[in-house]
Amino acid sequence: MKKAYFKYIAALLLFGSNGIVASYIYLNSYEIVFLRTFIGSLFLILVFALSKQKVHFWENKSHFLYLVISGAAMGASWLFLFEAYTEIGVSIATLAYYCGPVIVMMLSPILFREKMTSAKLLGFLAVMIGMLCVNWQALSQGRTSWGLICGILSAIMYALMVVFNKKAVSITGLENSMCQLFTSFITVGIFIGLKQGFSVNMMQGNLIPILILGVVNTGIGCYLYFSSIGELPVQTVSICGYLEPLSALIFSAAILGEMLSPLQIAGAVLILGGAAFGELFRPKNGNRFLSSNC
Repeated sequence: MKKAYFKYIAALLLFGSNGIVASYIYLNSYEIVFLRTFIGSLFLILVFALSKQKVHFWENKSHFLYLVISGAAMGASWLFLFEAYTEIGVSIATLAYYCGPVIVMMLSPILFREKMTSAKLLGFLAVMIGMLCVNWQALSQGRTSWGLICGILSAIMYALMVVFNKKAVSITGLENSMCQLFTSFITVGIFIGLKQGFSVNMMQGNLIPILILGVVNTGIGCYLYFSSIGELPVQTVSICGYLEPLSALIFSAAILGEMLSPLQIAGAVLILGGAAFGELFRPKNGNRFLSSNC
């Protein structure tokens, strides 16, 4: 159990540093995501082969289709998220992205027949108010930036990723993450091929941060994440999961110097607190919905 805790927390910290590592890569956001998914999927395929596990995804075609859709949504989510990193910074982009679990929470009564509770409604309201606080200056001036739009779209794609991943119940663990990440790579590859061709300008100094993002943050991060969550209590996974956005905010402030205003800090508390309250607060013997993210 202690080993699983260590692996899970390490994975969350790696995910929280994605924007920091990406800031040292002198490529456009699409090229960064393309290389990230390519290197990460190759790493997971290698780990899966070395573990000598059997492939089962082809046994249930409908579940495999759900996983393909989930992987495509994850690729699109990362495309929007890394573009938001570039446009509005790691901290605000992360807060926008983390509206994704709240979207899933609000859709769960319709898609998964979960009961709509007052906690979910209050959590959703807190997140919406928090988003207004974080982006109040731009909104008050009548500006809606492309970066903010990308952040919101990344949250919507995140929600689609979680919903369809949850439906692929027969494909689990490392096989699930390997298939999903490879599908993300194919999706991003098609997009970047249509947009600019498959040429990537590898400038000097890009190699090390690209390898860190692809191998460490994506490949090892996903492996640690999916190999640990099955051994931990659901409540622990849910509560500790908020370490990812919190670490992203801390890293962006300490390393990149991205400081939030007092109003934006209040908004961050409302977003993360509202998401946590809506997801974690349940009546006794209530069901809990678990979403995964990387």
